[in-house]
Amino acid sequence: MHSSEHNTPPEQFKRTMKARHLVMLSLGGVIGTGLFFNTGYIISTTGAAGTLLAYLIGALVVWLVMMCLGELSVAMPETGAFHVYAARYLSPATGYTVAWLYWLTWTVALGSSLTAAGFCMQYWFPQTPVWLWCLLFCTLIFLLNVISSRFFAEGEFWFSIIKVVTILAFILLGAGAIFGFIPLKDGSSAPFFHNLTASGWLPHGGLPILMTMVAVNFAFSGTELIGIAAGETENPQRVVPMAIRTTVARLVIFFIGTVVVLAALIPMNEAGIVKSPFVLVFEKIGIPYAADIFNFVILTAILSAANSGLYASGRMLWSLANQRTLPRCFAHMTRRGIPLVAISVSMLGGLLALFSSVIAPDTVFVALSAISGFAVVAVWLSICASHYAFRRHHLRSGRSLSELKYRAPWFPLTPILGFLLCLLACVGLAFDAGQRIALWCGLPFVAICYGAYYVTQLLKRRELTKDAEHVAE
Repeated sequence: MHSSEHNTPPEQFKRTMKARHLVMLSLGGVIGTGLFFNTGYIISTTGAAGTLLAYLIGALVVWLVMMCLGELSVAMPETGAFHVYAARYLSPATGYTVAWLYWLTWTVALGSSLTAAGFCMQYWFPQTPVWLWCLLFCTLIFLLNVISSRFFAEGEFWFSIIKVVTILAFILLGAGAIFGFIPLKDGSSAPFFHNLTASGWLPHGGLPILMTMVAVNFAFSGTELIGIAAGETENPQRVVPMAIRTTVARLVIFFIGTVVVLAALIPMNEAGIVKSPFVLVFEKIGIPYAADIFNFVILTAILSAANSGLYASGRMLWSLANQRTLPRCFAHMTRRGIPLVAISVSMLGGLLALFSSVIAPDTVFVALSAISGFAVVAVWLSICASHYAFRRHHLRSGRSLSELKYRAPWFPLTPILGFLLCLLACVGLAFDAGQRIALWCGLPFVAICYGAYYVTQLLKRRELTKDAEHVAE
């Protein structure tokens, strides 16, 4: 019985995603609440010039991590990618921990996205309870994910298009206001350099930049979805490097362009997280129905992030089962190549996060969100470390560099610098009283994951010994 079970080949995903799906999946995961809301908090903490600097460092970190991931995912296009690489090149326990951290990141994001979507709808329908909208969106996202991966990718493509068009329009209108082509509502001209330098280049010194690095990295998180989807992409050798290049280029344009506009048009003392900084700018330019238009865009952004989140967390559970660290039922696939059990359990996780955001927003949910932010940076750390180990292993086993279809430039500087900058972001958390909880919750969570891995391995060994004794008898 055991031997036949171990010899059954794992069920495989269908390769139905095209390059446009991959790029939009990654952009869809990234352009979410981080860009729309966190930017206001970062401007109010570090000032306009500081925000620009923080996002430029963030963009560099993303570029370094994506170069490392590119080489890994082209050499080994696997679903659930980076924890498989961590297990293979760092240690099985690290791979297991990375998978759970990443699963938690997206599950928590799913809970908070559904809550935020409910609040968006309340703007138009103040009488309807939030939970009703949560239930409706929950069903929609679940259906998009379980029908087929092509259906999911198509849904994500259109969700992301709306966001991308809005951000481009925002950057163009903002540029018009900055250069005086579009008069501001109050009749003033855009105080671009005045805003950048009004409170000094770095009003609170350099420390706030270090403190907001995790918030910036969190705003960029989702780029690594390309690595997870590589196993479901047609012709990954050609498509993955192209998707990585275009995604990183677009991200830098979108994020840096947006931040320049926001920093130029919103004084430091007006920025915050009560109102989206985007709405503030649209109101200043005097666009009618600005708040309505933006509420709709934020709604699609949130749903798209939830859509990507359920996809990612479902694939993580499937991959853990495929590595035999979770029960085999999680690896089961439908005829259309969908891991139904894994997606359903992840949806349940999202609903629990949603429940905690209603019942205990100040304790349980804050802790979950903190681990979620910390987890992204931890996963990026593992990608850089895995890449470094992979390249050295590749050369030590006597194989040439020309065998790698895609090579990260400037090895070993790329993985080492990426690793150090991610580590620096984690250190920055310790200096910010508001974000310190991420370390208090994140580090014990990592320890628990390592512990759980060794316990499961121990139980597995005992079972195998018992089986062997049984056979011997």
